[in-house]
Amino acid sequence: MTGKSGPDLRPVDVTAIRPAAEVLRGCGLVAVPTETVYGLAARADSESAVAAIYRAKGRPDFNPLIVHVPTLEAAEAFAVFDERARKLAEAFWPGPLTLVLPLREGAGITPAVTAGLPTIALRWPAHPAMRALLEQSGLPLAAPSANRSGAVSPTTAAHVASSLGDKVDLVLDGGACTAGIESTIVAPRDSGWAILRPGPITEAEISAIIGPAGDGMTSTGKIEAPGQLASHYAPGKPVRLGACEAEDDEFLIGFGPVQGHTTLSESGDLAEAAARLYACLHLAAADAKPRVAIAPVPEEGIGAAINDRLRRSAA
Repeated sequence: MTGKSGPDLRPVDVTAIRPAAEVLRGCGLVAVPTETVYGLAARADSESAVAAIYRAKGRPDFNPLIVHVPTLEAAEAFAVFDERARKLAEAFWPGPLTLVLPLREGAGITPAVTAGLPTIALRWPAHPAMRALLEQSGLPLAAPSANRSGAVSPTTAAHVASSLGDKVDLVLDGGACTAGIESTIVAPRDSGWAILRPGPITEAEISAIIGPAGDGMTSTGKIEAPGQLASHYAPGKPVRLGACEAEDDEFLIGFGPVQGHTTLSESGDLAEAAARLYACLHLAAADAKPRVAIAPVPEEGIGAAINDRLRRSAA
């Protein structure tokens, strides 16, 4: 790193993508917006580049990374797709779906990306900035969320700069992320399939494409994908869930009829709540009040993914 006081932050445009690709080819780190959250990208075929991700995030090296690719064909060079995986890719890619699939022999991905597992997590993102970076660099990009490990995920470039500072070489500022929570992670099993991390694509939407999960939803008890650590997305202070009003020392994040210091969605819209989730947690983290309270959020639809993040933030 250069020792500068903060990262090189540039708006996303043609003139920024080219130098960002050069940073990646040189095994540096680039923070880039996706439709979910900002990712901390590095070339997935370089041991030193991936090690830089782990150092910057303070991330446990048993926690695997998602590899971002520009096409389905590119994904098939790294993993073995069965019929179910191909159907899901064709239905939801490019978009906020990650597939955990058997790693193809000779894939050329550095072992640190997969944390030594026989599987690889792959996603074809929809955001134009990430897609342009994939195309310009010509590289598969490992890209976890661009924040310190276990902390609140970033949905703006300012969040990235605040969390990582000069640990990242270049930040591409594409404004606020639209989905606001990380991708749904799905793993086909020998029997059925499993959601390893809830996200914008729901269980019902997946079932509509490849049938019910069946026995596949049984947990293996192992970390198979990002976001499975018990404590994650934390604002750095105690969190109380299901709160309908704040105590004196609490910063209250409201939802629907529950008014707070800020709100996930005043109208009770779950999509808006997902998009605002991390921004609200960042506000709570920055507030002087020592504790956080969060209003109840329905478990239905994308609410399942929101509550998954909230439970881990409170763990």
